[in-house]
Amino acid sequence: MQVKRNDGLTSAEALARLEQYGPNTLGETKRVSWAAILARQFTGLLVVILIVAAVIAAALGEVIDAVAIGLVVVLNGILGFVQEWQAENALEALRSMLAQKARVLRDGSEELIDTAEIVPGDVVLLSAGDKVPADLDLLTTVDLRVDESALTGESLPVSKSVGDPEPKLFMGTAVVAGHAEAQVVATGRATAFGEIAELTTSVGEKTTHLQVVLAGLARQMAIAALGLAAVVAGAGLYTGHGLHEMFLMALSLAVAIVLEGLPAVVTITLALGAAAMVRKQALARRLQAVETLGAASVICTDKTGTLTEDKMTATRIWTPGGAYRVTGGGYDPAGHIETEDGQRVRAEDDDELSRLLETAMICNRARIERGETGWTMHGTPTEAALVTLAYKGWCPVPEGEPVVAELPFTSERKRMSVLAAWRGAWILQVKGAPERILERATRYRLDGEERDLTAGERARFTAAYEAIAAEGVRVIALAQAIQPGPTPPVDEQDLTFLGFVGLMDPPRAEVKAAIRAARAAGIRVIMITGDGAATAKAVAGMVGLEIDRVLSGRDVEALSDEELDAALEAKVLFARTAPAHKMRLVRALQAKGQIVAMTGDGVNDAPALKQSDIGVAMGVRGTDVARDAADLVLLDDNFATIVRAVREGRRQFENVRKFVRYLLSSNAGEVVALLVNILIGGPLIFLATQILWMNLITDGVTAVALGLEKATPDTMNRPPRRKNESVIGKAGFAMILAFGSYTGAASLWIFYHFLGAGADEAVARTVAFTAMVFFEKISVFAFRSFHHSCTEIGWFSNRLLILALLAMVGAQLAAVYWAPLQQLLRAAPLGWEHWQMIALFALPLLVVPEAVKMIRRRTNG
Repeated sequence: MQVKRNDGLTSAEALARLEQYGPNTLGETKRVSWAAILARQFTGLLVVILIVAAVIAAALGEVIDAVAIGLVVVLNGILGFVQEWQAENALEALRSMLAQKARVLRDGSEELIDTAEIVPGDVVLLSAGDKVPADLDLLTTVDLRVDESALTGESLPVSKSVGDPEPKLFMGTAVVAGHAEAQVVATGRATAFGEIAELTTSVGEKTTHLQVVLAGLARQMAIAALGLAAVVAGAGLYTGHGLHEMFLMALSLAVAIVLEGLPAVVTITLALGAAAMVRKQALARRLQAVETLGAASVICTDKTGTLTEDKMTATRIWTPGGAYRVTGGGYDPAGHIETEDGQRVRAEDDDELSRLLETAMICNRARIERGETGWTMHGTPTEAALVTLAYKGWCPVPEGEPVVAELPFTSERKRMSVLAAWRGAWILQVKGAPERILERATRYRLDGEERDLTAGERARFTAAYEAIAAEGVRVIALAQAIQPGPTPPVDEQDLTFLGFVGLMDPPRAEVKAAIRAARAAGIRVIMITGDGAATAKAVAGMVGLEIDRVLSGRDVEALSDEELDAALEAKVLFARTAPAHKMRLVRALQAKGQIVAMTGDGVNDAPALKQSDIGVAMGVRGTDVARDAADLVLLDDNFATIVRAVREGRRQFENVRKFVRYLLSSNAGEVVALLVNILIGGPLIFLATQILWMNLITDGVTAVALGLEKATPDTMNRPPRRKNESVIGKAGFAMILAFGSYTGAASLWIFYHFLGAGADEAVARTVAFTAMVFFEKISVFAFRSFHHSCTEIGWFSNRLLILALLAMVGAQLAAVYWAPLQQLLRAAPLGWEHWQMIALFALPLLVVPEAVKMIRRRTNG
């Protein structure tokens, strides 16, 4: 299986091998079949009881009741199937978006492909943060270290090189430092990992807090329902009702009380919400992220690429001999370098500038190239900007590969060094954070010669760096060191300082408004960046972050826990931080009761992402390891997307709360009417089939539509909810009690009013039954918002709700006037006097809540 290392496989070879070896997967997550979903709708305990009741009713000769119960069960099953099938399709779309990518050589050029398409013989390009996509043989390495804990259990990274006795990388491990080229020798189940376990990449398998709370509520209601059903059956038998009749009534009452499908409906709502978040450029890898986002009280955000555009451009150069401006933007090398008085300069014209540009070009892993859509870069934005700068200065491009050794940049070292054959000597080319370079520099270049770096010159250089950084420019220092000897060691001491390059990554246009929105929502935004303090503070000012104090990573290390807690109370910014600092900050905020969202993109960000309540990884420039550790992946790496996702999370929680309260208020009205009526010994106000119709048909459809409400205007003007906040709450309980009492009492009054007027019992029951249905449909408007009237949010803003209401009103009219449904529900046709009475009692349900909300809004300003 020989291939040219520099060309890789051809597309035709790759396709043929994909057919031969199959996709590079360890077994796909099995999608639930439509048949299984449909069958699941009829396996719930109460549904099974209803089926048994229908069988018993049929055996007792009550064919109409049996058919009615059967139809209700079937219709409810179909409704549940449609909802769950839609959710399954939404989750399937999310799974496909989680597919990992890998860089390979195909047809002589680098391509980014799905790891499932990798085949034996492919040449894979790896760098820090990548997951190893298959079993590989190493071809070339530079200071490669791999985390093999997923395979071996060993926690420490392992160094890898071509000269090892077994120069292999294994699928499922992660590159933590360096870079390499490697050839695929095994894929999918043929890999070492495939022989041990099946990997899964499913979304949303973990039960959410909201699901747990609602499942507990359902259990409590089930216990109450059984007790209440027993009371109702006993009272009914005592007052002379038949055993069969009270059996069905008690059963129907139990179904009316218990919201047996609520946890599933919540899961469906969150899954569809997760799909909606994708359209907002936020991919929820776990459903609990959607739920928790609404409670976020702190967002700890990186700067580069999140608050800024991540399109670095060198704008300034400073050397001991002078300062320069750089024209042009992005990665197009069409600009030039000029002195402060406007004179263009090339590398050949200035020795100090020439050496600085050489280091920028050689101490670099990035490259830029021109394609059909313009100039693009491969590598990190900072390094690509330095390559672009070298091109603008007409710096000679190295022929071949002059680099023979490399010490890669890490968040701890904050510098990168390469040993290269250049200018007829071994030269160590170094770039990194100015303070790290200056502390190792002992000389500098001026007027073509090296000079000793005195304390006065060191202070002058530091002042120049701070002045550039204060303008919001990221500053990179560059240095060289001639290394004597035929095989010199890589020694990063006694460097010759060359100068600084200032790079600007402009803030994203929408970030300032997003930070204002977060502040209005009671969410605190804390910048935690690896950049210098001056640069970070300048960018913070550009995006609207108020900063009173700047702490470095070293400051964080020096602070006690108590001092850090006090520091977090201020408007603080953290600069020059390492991953360990992020972890400590997250824990400190959580200890203060905060719900923390943390952004990250690198391998070392993974611990902090996992520790946070909501780990947010970058989808564009983030590493596979960071994305695997995160709950949310930003598909555009944009801070504003986090705020939009928070808004969506709040909307979803509020909608779940709305339809839970609405359903409970509807059930409460039915329970009040049934209990009072039975206790006073009257004829049955509702039949079993009528209760089933109300709860499993008319209320269910309406509740689903209510769950699709848009966010209210004040969604992002309220403080974050508590993570364990009750779904019902005191205000919700008061609403349930008020609406339940009114609708139950009104239905009873209507029932006995028409009975007293000489109406047939079937007619009086139909009026009360229809009145309860209309009361419940009218009540839904009060539950659309707890703070805003429908006049404010728009009566028709939720079109699906209006359609659902119209459909359910039509269904009830059919129940009253269409003979087949009349027989099933034992309903009777109604006259104008009945409808007038229903309208009279329904009107307060529409007018009073609207008036109360409007008065409260005006009173509270």
